[in-house]
Amino acid sequence: MNKKFTLLSLALLFFCFALQAQTVEEMQAQKAQKVQELSTLEPQLKELGGKVDALKAEIDGLTDKLTPYPRWDVGVLGNIGFNIANFNNWFSKSTPNTSAITIGLTANPYANLQQKKYFWRNGANLTLGWQKFNDKDVSDDNSDFQVAADAFNITSLFGYKLSEKIAISTLGEYRTSVLEGKFNNPGYLDLGAGATWTPITDLVVVIHPLNYNFVFSDSGFDYESSLGCKVVADYTRSIVKGISWKSNLSAFLSYKGTDLSNWTWVNSFSTAVKGIGIGLDIGLRGNKQEAFNYATNLPIDADKNEPYKGTLADLPGKYSKIQTYWILGLSYAISTKK
Repeated sequence: MNKKFTLLSLALLFFCFALQAQTVEEMQAQKAQKVQELSTLEPQLKELGGKVDALKAEIDGLTDKLTPYPRWDVGVLGNIGFNIANFNNWFSKSTPNTSAITIGLTANPYANLQQKKYFWRNGANLTLGWQKFNDKDVSDDNSDFQVAADAFNITSLFGYKLSEKIAISTLGEYRTSVLEGKFNNPGYLDLGAGATWTPITDLVVVIHPLNYNFVFSDSGFDYESSLGCKVVADYTRSIVKGISWKSNLSAFLSYKGTDLSNWTWVNSFSTAVKGIGIGLDIGLRGNKQEAFNYATNLPIDADKNEPYKGTLADLPGKYSKIQTYWILGLSYAISTKK
């Protein structure tokens, strides 16, 4: 009886191994078949993708020819960020009982006109941010909202087309802050003329070698106006489906030297479904005159910081660092074309 049971067990075990081997062989054969099918379909898919892109380009070209002049493109893009934090008896922090609120917003309205012989592009950027921090264990702690970001920019570019990609142009751009009494203190006004290059629909490059940079401020600050070259580059594209990127660089290169030059570079990333999504705005700015006036008006504090006593040309690097900000939050987009 035991011998029969042993033989039966061995036979069953052998059958299981044979069945498993057969199953593995079948799956390997199926895999090879699927790989072969995929290698056949991939070139067809690539060919179809090329045809689809070509058809889209032809449709866009026909749409452009059928669209009457004048052509207005008007809209607004922006980002809203909001954050609240509260800690009670959180002893791993040096201040265990605190609350904090951060609010940030950006708005980028635009109105662009296209005519057969000329164009007129208008845009603005407003970036504001506030932060409130309250240490509950300090009775006289300043719990008011403090300004964390403050920038305003408005631009108007007019160009007369010499060809589809080249135009002679004139530009006016104004930059300042709007909070805490800093409107036009300082304020920067660029007026100039030169050329505009539009190599592709989504990229506009402005080069104005004849540009004057007017700087306005009250008697408490020291700024200098100068003649120089204005360079502006504006680029918009979809990185992948559903994610758009807008980049704007505005630079003034003073003929008097780099100490009077300045630049601002703003990048906006957003995902939008029916105009609403998630957005990230990143801003960078270099302005040695602003850094100099900030350093010369520093108050003396407990860390022995004190106002800078030197000249603009000798300003140490610790004062003239790149200014940065970023805002992550809800993005919105509203536009219309006529």
